[in-house]
Amino acid sequence: MVLITVVREYINRMLQDISGMKVLILDSQTSFDIRRINVRNLASSGSNCHNVTVGHLNFTVVTFAEDKELHWPISVCNLKIWFSGNLVSVVSVVYSQSELLQKEVFLVELVDSISMSKEPMSHLKAVYFLRPTPDNIKLMRSQLATPRFGEYHLFFSNLLKDTQLHDLADSDEHEIVQQVQEFYADFVAVDACHFSFNISSNHMYMLPAVVDPSKLQHFCDRVVDGIAAIFLALKRRPVIRYSRTSDIAKRIAQEASKLMYQQESGLFDFRRAEVSPLLLIVDRRDDPVTPLLNQWTYQAMVHELIGIQDNKVDLRNIGKLPKDQQEVVLSSEQDVFFKANMYENFGDIGMNIKKMVDDFQQVAKSNQNIQTIEDMAKFVDNYPEYRKMHGNVSKHVTLVTEMSRIVEERKLMSVSQIEQELACNGGQGAAFEAVTNLLNDENVSDIDRLRLVMLYALRYEKESPVQLMQLFNKLASRSPKYKPGLVQFLLKQAGMDKRTGDLYGNRDLLNYALNMARGLKGVENVYTQHQPLLSQTMESIVKGRLRDVDYPYIGNHFQQARPQDVIIFIVGGTTYEEARSVTLQNSTNSGIRFILGGSAVLNSKRFLKDLEEAQRTARTSTNMI
Repeated sequence: MVLITVVREYINRMLQDISGMKVLILDSQTSFDIRRINVRNLASSGSNCHNVTVGHLNFTVVTFAEDKELHWPISVCNLKIWFSGNLVSVVSVVYSQSELLQKEVFLVELVDSISMSKEPMSHLKAVYFLRPTPDNIKLMRSQLATPRFGEYHLFFSNLLKDTQLHDLADSDEHEIVQQVQEFYADFVAVDACHFSFNISSNHMYMLPAVVDPSKLQHFCDRVVDGIAAIFLALKRRPVIRYSRTSDIAKRIAQEASKLMYQQESGLFDFRRAEVSPLLLIVDRRDDPVTPLLNQWTYQAMVHELIGIQDNKVDLRNIGKLPKDQQEVVLSSEQDVFFKANMYENFGDIGMNIKKMVDDFQQVAKSNQNIQTIEDMAKFVDNYPEYRKMHGNVSKHVTLVTEMSRIVEERKLMSVSQIEQELACNGGQGAAFEAVTNLLNDENVSDIDRLRLVMLYALRYEKESPVQLMQLFNKLASRSPKYKPGLVQFLLKQAGMDKRTGDLYGNRDLLNYALNMARGLKGVENVYTQHQPLLSQTMESIVKGRLRDVDYPYIGNHFQQARPQDVIIFIVGGTTYEEARSVTLQNSTNSGIRFILGGSAVLNSKRFLKDLEEAQRTARTSTNMI
């Protein structure tokens, strides 16, 4: 729970020491997506407001399918409450809507949109939580010049520059700023040991600096800022290593080291006796296979087939669903069933959902038998939990039903079996025949054809150039929507000569022997036999075998003993399959706690989109080498 706990503590400290009614003002990276709801008009607006009749009693219960039951005093119904319909970003993944209300937060606004309103609200205390960017400082100065709220409490998610602090002080002519603090939550805590920076221009890591120096520097700055916030939040200063073949990993490692050991050395000097944690910065291109594969465990599969954004799943394109089920939350913090099943395979999920449906039907049947006043009182007390259970059952049934439809429609059982063979086993001749057959299958989608050819090319780029060219031509004729040369661009970015590590376990004799042993032993599930390169990297760290020549140290700061904490940051993005590997590794009690982070959370669509954007930028740049 380390990352989620850290961010929750920051938010608690922001809100609990400021008494009275508050407005929470965020930016696009710390914010909720705002939707205005008048509580008095919830029922008429189609929101999740239920009129319940038991005997002669009539009452209204307000619930939110993705959140806990809301309990508020009746006087709140005269307020207009601003909060999120689409939970996003730093705050929303760790803090629920009802928890904000319990902290007397009755408005949530975006810093740029609040500038457009002039309505005075002196009865509210403004709590700002922003990234310390030039744009946010400019907006903040403008709002301090013409204040709308009674008090201003300013919290920034990362390091403020002295010049920014002076600018804010100069703008506070009305002396309404009560405090300015740095709370280092400049990251999205996706899960307990998994974080992301949600960088939109994620493709920049694939491009040489000469293509767009300014944008690449902005990308690096955002990553370094986020990494700094992680370690300031954990109150540790790491030893830093990086992937040898990656220029971007080396650059980020150097800039992070400069910040922690030179520019802000005093801030990071926590004088702790424990062994320094390890920060290992690696490149997504060391393992391009993992984000290309179909997934068969629950969380990863939902992201691959439907999509998850900050623990939120958009179901608006899936048939006619009730309004409160069109967007749902998949959070291990708020959903007990999801927490227990997020890493289970698809077959087991179906059986577990059936059990959950059976349990709910028993509860629903008992609620129909109301005979006495005591029965009514019990029903009223249990109604919030009943509604929550109903929403949870509907959510998971809808997700699994939709994924089953996609699996059947795209013939993913057949496609995925060949994907796993390409990723895990040898046999070039049989692989070529299998991929060719699927390219000719009318039921296989264009994106699946593309991924199959990419996986074949990454595995056999040196072994069968003639057959590889045949597959390129076949793909071009069957899937013309994909730009020519995309597979070749992938090989240029992440081919054998570009990668650090032993992706297929055939370079190192020990890895080769381990793969042979796994093959002889067999696998529990052919669809989940793939292990990401990250698993091999963690195993090497646990056994003290991570080679210095492949992952050199930055500066003169070396690991004196085996670290107790390791943060692995993947430039280019993580996957939920890798997050699962980290959780499983941590459960072995090896004495090392691993935390995984990245510039984005990928599925195959996002990985291919980044690849296409990098290819397009490279082709249009006059500076591309």
